[in-house]
Amino acid sequence: MQQNHQEMRSTPCNVCDGTDVSVLANHSRSGKPLRTVICNDCGLVWADPLPHNPRSYYEDDYRVEYKGTFTPKPKHILRAGKVALYRRKLLGKWIAQPKKILDVGTGGGEFAYLLKSLGHDVSGIEPNKGYAEFSRQEYGLNIQVGFIQDIQQPDESFELITIWHVLEHTENPCDVLTKLHALLKPQGILVVEVPTIEAICQSPKSTFHEAHIFNFNLATLRKLGEKVGFTEVEHKISKDGANITVFFQKNAAVTTNDKKLKIPGNAEYITNIVKNHIAYKHYLTAWPYQRFLCRMSRMMSEKCAIANFVSGKQLLDRLYA
Repeated sequence: MQQNHQEMRSTPCNVCDGTDVSVLANHSRSGKPLRTVICNDCGLVWADPLPHNPRSYYEDDYRVEYKGTFTPKPKHILRAGKVALYRRKLLGKWIAQPKKILDVGTGGGEFAYLLKSLGHDVSGIEPNKGYAEFSRQEYGLNIQVGFIQDIQQPDESFELITIWHVLEHTENPCDVLTKLHALLKPQGILVVEVPTIEAICQSPKSTFHEAHIFNFNLATLRKLGEKVGFTEVEHKISKDGANITVFFQKNAAVTTNDKKLKIPGNAEYITNIVKNHIAYKHYLTAWPYQRFLCRMSRMMSEKCAIANFVSGKQLLDRLYA
């Protein structure tokens, strides 16, 4: 793999603690400067230096920047409700019986509300004050405002923890998984879903952006779980190859040997995918046209579904029925 080192000193890799990195990109999808590096020892990809202060960004700016609102709009509730149904199917046997569950990064509360309606004892934590307050008032959910490091729960409180598209936003994923390991009961299950750096269904210029501090593939996510004491029991990849979902089981043993945390060949593998995912090749595939048609179809169906919107609860009750 051709090395592209810079004199700027990088923060140690969150998976293997290595400092040997190469630069994958220098700009985000917005065109703004964003230095993105890859660890040559394991293949973890991250923005270095951090593009923002994660605490203030996710408390105040993120939802407004990406959704244009402080609380969910009807179309956002509908979309998230449909995603919640998909996640229910994805979890399958793991939620067949009532459990004590923590949902990390609850957003507008749609998935937590579905779990509650299925008879589970659900708690959530969400850093955005507007979304957290909305989910509490609209659905009567037990939601704490804040980050997972601040959660007010004793260790070994939960049988199942879900963290959907949150880990890539965090400042230190290893610390987050360590905290979740402590919160789980022995043999408890952690479900982690993240976008994969291997995805080629999106436009090449959209690969890196400020909101995603870290970029994983299955190998690096699995290794990070092993590092803090988890064992993968199952994983699933979305049909479009955009997302990976890993089901981890809590173990007592923790991997501390740095050599065991390295993933030979993974950096070269990822770099090859990223470097070969270029615009003209992308537009010779079916992906951009399928995404456009799906977007148009979704907009039409949403317009009908929310035409007589009364409340988020009514919308979700109708959808979940």
